[in-house]
Amino acid sequence: MRIEDGRVFVVFDGPARAIRCGCAIGAEARRLKAAARLGLHTGECDMVAGVPRGVVFEIGSRVATLARNGEVLVTRTVVDLVAGSGLQFTDRGVHALAKGHKSWRVYAAREH
Repeated sequence: MRIEDGRVFVVFDGPARAIRCGCAIGAEARRLKAAARLGLHTGECDMVAGVPRGVVFEIGSRVATLARNGEVLVTRTVVDLVAGSGLQFTDRGVHALAKGHKSWRVYAAREH
Protein backbone atom coordinates (compact mmCIF):
# COMPACT_ATOMS: atom_id res chain seq x y z
CA MET A 1 0.00 0.00 0.00
CA ARG A 2 1.13 3.54 -0.70
CA ILE A 3 -0.46 6.85 0.34
CA GLU A 4 0.41 9.91 -1.70
CA ASP A 5 -1.28 13.30 -2.09
CA GLY A 6 -4.46 12.08 -0.38
CA ARG A 7 -4.67 9.02 -2.65
CA VAL A 8 -4.34 5.43 -1.52
CA PHE A 9 -2.69 2.87 -3.79
CA VAL A 10 -3.18 -0.79 -2.94
CA VAL A 11 -1.63 -3.88 -4.51
CA PHE A 12 -3.83 -6.99 -4.88
CA ASP A 13 -2.90 -10.52 -5.86
CA GLY A 14 -5.75 -10.75 -8.35
CA PRO A 15 -7.87 -8.30 -10.38
CA ALA A 16 -11.27 -9.83 -9.51
CA ARG A 17 -10.51 -9.44 -5.78
CA ALA A 18 -9.46 -5.83 -6.41
CA ILE A 19 -12.72 -5.09 -8.23
CA ARG A 20 -14.86 -6.69 -5.53
CA CYS A 21 -13.00 -4.76 -2.84
CA GLY A 22 -13.42 -1.55 -4.86
CA CYS A 23 -17.16 -2.19 -5.28
CA ALA A 24 -17.51 -2.70 -1.51
CA ILE A 25 -15.57 0.51 -0.80
CA GLY A 26 -17.66 2.42 -3.34
CA ALA A 27 -20.93 1.14 -1.90
CA GLU A 28 -19.90 2.08 1.62
CA ALA A 29 -18.72 5.53 0.47
CA ARG A 30 -22.11 6.15 -1.18
CA ARG A 31 -23.91 4.96 1.96
CA LEU A 32 -21.85 7.31 4.13
CA LYS A 33 -22.03 10.12 1.55
CA ALA A 34 -18.21 10.13 1.51
CA ALA A 35 -15.97 10.77 -1.47
CA ALA A 36 -14.32 7.75 -3.10
CA ARG A 37 -13.35 7.41 -6.76
CA LEU A 38 -11.74 4.10 -7.59
CA GLY A 39 -9.55 3.18 -10.54
CA LEU A 40 -7.96 -0.17 -11.28
CA HIS A 41 -5.28 -1.28 -13.67
CA THR A 42 -3.08 -4.34 -13.62
CA GLY A 43 0.49 -4.91 -14.63
CA GLU A 44 4.03 -5.17 -13.39
CA CYS A 45 5.02 -2.65 -10.76
CA ASP A 46 8.41 -1.62 -9.47
CA MET A 47 9.24 -1.85 -5.79
CA VAL A 48 11.41 1.05 -4.60
CA ALA A 49 12.43 0.76 -0.95
CA GLY A 50 9.43 -1.53 -0.39
CA VAL A 51 7.01 0.95 -1.96
CA PRO A 52 5.19 0.02 -5.19
CA ARG A 53 5.79 2.44 -8.08
CA GLY A 54 5.63 2.55 -11.87
CA VAL A 55 3.42 3.27 -14.83
CA VAL A 56 0.78 0.83 -13.55
CA PHE A 57 0.13 3.25 -10.68
CA GLU A 58 0.07 6.26 -13.00
CA ILE A 59 -2.58 4.56 -15.14
CA GLY A 60 -4.64 3.39 -12.16
CA SER A 61 -4.54 6.89 -10.68
CA ARG A 62 -5.68 8.46 -13.94
CA VAL A 63 -8.52 5.95 -14.24
CA ALA A 64 -9.67 6.94 -10.74
CA THR A 65 -9.84 10.61 -11.75
CA LEU A 66 -12.38 9.65 -14.42
CA ALA A 67 -14.64 7.82 -11.95
CA ARG A 68 -17.76 9.27 -10.42
CA ASN A 69 -18.14 9.16 -6.65
CA GLY A 70 -18.45 5.55 -5.49
CA GLU A 71 -17.71 4.21 -8.96
CA VAL A 72 -15.05 1.64 -9.85
CA LEU A 73 -13.44 2.14 -13.25
CA VAL A 74 -11.05 -0.39 -14.78
CA THR A 75 -8.93 -0.67 -17.91
CA ARG A 76 -9.54 -3.13 -20.75
CA THR A 77 -6.57 -5.13 -19.44
CA VAL A 78 -8.45 -5.78 -16.19
CA VAL A 79 -11.69 -6.71 -18.02
CA ASP A 80 -9.83 -9.28 -20.12
CA LEU A 81 -8.23 -10.87 -17.07
CA VAL A 82 -11.48 -11.37 -15.14
CA ALA A 83 -13.45 -13.05 -17.94
CA GLY A 84 -15.75 -15.65 -16.43
CA SER A 85 -15.73 -14.03 -12.97
CA GLY A 86 -19.37 -12.94 -13.10
CA LEU A 87 -18.38 -9.27 -12.88
CA GLN A 88 -20.14 -6.92 -15.28
CA PHE A 89 -18.81 -3.87 -17.12
CA THR A 90 -20.15 -0.82 -18.94
CA ASP A 91 -17.98 0.82 -21.59
CA ARG A 92 -16.92 4.36 -20.63
CA GLY A 93 -14.86 5.18 -23.73
CA VAL A 94 -11.22 5.56 -24.70
CA HIS A 95 -8.92 7.81 -22.68
CA ALA A 96 -5.26 8.83 -22.66
CA LEU A 97 -4.08 7.58 -19.28
CA ALA A 98 -0.29 7.89 -19.23
CA LYS A 99 2.20 10.11 -21.02
CA GLY A 100 3.91 8.31 -23.87
CA HIS A 101 1.50 5.37 -23.77
CA LYS A 102 -1.43 4.39 -25.94
CA SER A 103 -4.98 5.31 -25.09
CA TRP A 104 -6.92 2.79 -23.04
CA ARG A 105 -10.57 1.74 -23.11
CA VAL A 106 -12.14 2.23 -19.67
CA TYR A 107 -15.12 0.40 -18.14
CA ALA A 108 -17.32 0.88 -15.09
CA ALA A 109 -17.32 -2.31 -13.02
CA ARG A 110 -20.11 -3.77 -10.94
CA GLU A 111 -20.98 -7.02 -9.29
CA HIS A 112 -24.17 -8.64 -10.58
